[in-house]
Amino acid sequence: MSENEASKLIEKLWFRHTDSTIIAVLQDYKTKEVLMVGHMNREAVFKTLTTGYVHFWSLSRKKLWLKGETSGHFQLVEDFKIDCDGDAMVFLVKSVGPVCHTGNRSCFYRNFSDLI
Repeated sequence: MSENEASKLIEKLWFRHTDSTIIAVLQDYKTKEVLMVGHMNREAVFKTLTTGYVHFWSLSRKKLWLKGETSGHFQLVEDFKIDCDGDAMVFLVKSVGPVCHTGNRSCFYRNFSDLI
């Protein structure tokens, strides 16, 4: 996506969550499996849309990060959707390696019984 198109789209979003972010859901573009959820500020959305690589805003470190910058497990954007309120996006991605920092394919690998 061009920088101009990305800027116009960003103006339509509602950055209402912590640190002026939107919720970002990563979903496998083929299987539709939910892989992870994170936060994106304006810069993270802009970089994601213009580079095709998923970027997030780290709420704990208070900084922008490219998903896969240390692990090499990048997330390549194939498509995206915006929710009705404009405060969340779903990114359909092609994963280069596991998404979760634990080494699991998805961050959603635990069941209720695992937690009790």
